[in-house]
Amino acid sequence: MTTSLLEVREYIRNFYVKYEEYIVPVLKFVLALISLLMINEQLGYMSQLNNMAAVLVVALVCSFMPKNFILFVGAGFVTLHLYEVSLECAVIALLVFLLMFLLYFRFSPDSVVLVIVTPMLFVLKIPYAAPLLAGLLANPFAAVTVACGVVIYYLITYMNVNASILGASQAESMIQRFRDIFDGIFGNRAMMIVIAAFAVTVIMVYLIRRLSVDYAWTIAVVAGALLDVVILMVGDLMYDANFSIGGVILGSLAAIAMAMVVQFFKFNLDYSRTEKVQFEDDEYYYYVKAVPKMTVATPEKKVKKITTQRNNRNARHTHSKSTARK
Repeated sequence: MTTSLLEVREYIRNFYVKYEEYIVPVLKFVLALISLLMINEQLGYMSQLNNMAAVLVVALVCSFMPKNFILFVGAGFVTLHLYEVSLECAVIALLVFLLMFLLYFRFSPDSVVLVIVTPMLFVLKIPYAAPLLAGLLANPFAAVTVACGVVIYYLITYMNVNASILGASQAESMIQRFRDIFDGIFGNRAMMIVIAAFAVTVIMVYLIRRLSVDYAWTIAVVAGALLDVVILMVGDLMYDANFSIGGVILGSLAAIAMAMVVQFFKFNLDYSRTEKVQFEDDEYYYYVKAVPKMTVATPEKKVKKITTQRNNRNARHTHSKSTARK
């Protein structure tokens, strides 16, 4: 079974390397398409943006642009949808996005996919995979990136739930409406607890998976998931955030499974063949631990082509031999 899985992994890797220049634009197109469709599903107040043709065209443009462009387009869709609700909602969203872009480009500019994928994981009910994947694949600054994704999700959710109220509160002053929207988003205790839990989990997973111990990635995944659950549950007890215990546990198990799949493709080692080497030079003495990657050679398929012309030539040769004998 393990050999078969390794062969499948090698096939996928070889296929990706061979057709990378075509696969990358397709993946960017799919990511942009899914993110824009989810935004339209959650908000969808501007009818022009809900047009499927417009979404496909924008996603197609994103496939030929840098990955950061997808984030800008998503922010533009959210802001335009919220403009249909009220000017205050659009301004607050725009300010939040500008602040996040400054933090994002300052600390973790290469983790754009995490910013986009984190809200998607919330919609799919497995948000706890975000800090595990960030800790495994990125650096500690990815905690900022994941936090930005959490803020985007809660902002969209708040605007969606309170759209009717936010769009009808014309009797209040503009400053008061700004204050109410700001307090509604950043006064959400559940969001703050999730941000804290995810940030600590990202750092913990990163630190553990960097250790020189056997099965470091597996230990990092399990320990990170447990730490995430503990922080969420403690935060729920302290601030009454109303987290679903069953949802947190099931989501964490699904997150562990997803992280294990990523580990299989990214960091699958054969610890049974670990070697420890010691050597020295004029200034240092070195202790090296070498752990080979678990790989398997993919079988090469050999195809023999038998043409009709060759068959006819062999037949004529056989016929001439029989004639000569006679």
